[in-house]
Amino acid sequence: MSDRNKILLIEDRVEDVKLTIRAFNKCNIANTVEVARDGKEALDYLFGRGAHEGRDLTDRPTVVLLDLKLPKVGGLEVLRQMRASELYRLQPVVILTSSREEEDIIRGYELGVNGYVQKPVDFDQFVTAAQHLGMYWLLLNEPPPVPTKTDLP
Repeated sequence: MSDRNKILLIEDRVEDVKLTIRAFNKCNIANTVEVARDGKEALDYLFGRGAHEGRDLTDRPTVVLLDLKLPKVGGLEVLRQMRASELYRLQPVVILTSSREEEDIIRGYELGVNGYVQKPVDFDQFVTAAQHLGMYWLLLNEPPPVPTKTDLP
């Protein structure tokens, strides 16, 4: 059964993972946070490969928070592969990155990202951003239906 309040955080920097979880806790977002530390691990998790072989692919997060600058496979490539798959074509994905590069923003939207948030450097601003992300994506937004096992390829 899917945990419709799960967050998949794809982030390689340990400090940013801790900061994100701390910010969620500070604004009372107590949802399960799965963490993938590089693009390959994220794709393995999403598609049930490698260390995640046999994972129930109907157990999808409500939202994916995706960093762009990832080792092994970059964030935009992770997004491209997600959007190329029927499984994740409609999956809510928010790029959460320190990049302000216009090219990254444009490419992210071209690939079908649902939102682009530049990580604030200041912790209080980061908490505010986390609160807004959580409020919208976990409470207000109506996510797409979860595929059943019969819908899976």
